[in-house]
Amino acid sequence: MGDPKKPRKKWVGPRHPWRKEVLIEEMRLVGQYGLRNKRELWIAKTIARNFRHQARALLAYPAEIREEAEKALLRRLYKMGLLPENATLDDVLSLTTEDILERRLQTIVYKKGLARTIYQARQYIVHGHIAINGRRVTSPGYLVPRDEEELIDYAPTSPLRKQAAEEV
Repeated sequence: MGDPKKPRKKWVGPRHPWRKEVLIEEMRLVGQYGLRNKRELWIAKTIARNFRHQARALLAYPAEIREEAEKALLRRLYKMGLLPENATLDDVLSLTTEDILERRLQTIVYKKGLARTIYQARQYIVHGHIAINGRRVTSPGYLVPRDEEELIDYAPTSPLRKQAAEEV
């Protein structure tokens, strides 16, 4: 086991980092989702890869063990907002990096119209203007669960909250 004071790395980089198609696709996603660097993209790729790996491993289990674990995985992914309610293991196997990136706080703040651009959404979050259920969240990479999605708003102490109220 590793050193308890050192956190585990959350990402695995590409096997062949200098392939032109990979570089172009990565830059497209970094720009589309307003990511700070490719490491944020690789974290999302690793999360999707791990869920797909879990689903493949479940397919190899005997039916009675598999059923319980399959329900748990599907329930977890539903709560995260990555899958619809009546999803199957095939849906888990078709999870993409974009599915994970769509659940980031930064993307949801932009899609809800709290910020004009994806980059402005990131700035609002980092500067503490965005809160979930009144609790300030300053991490743009926070994966928003389904039940917290509608609770995202400006922070109670943010001047943007007063500004938005005046515009309405």
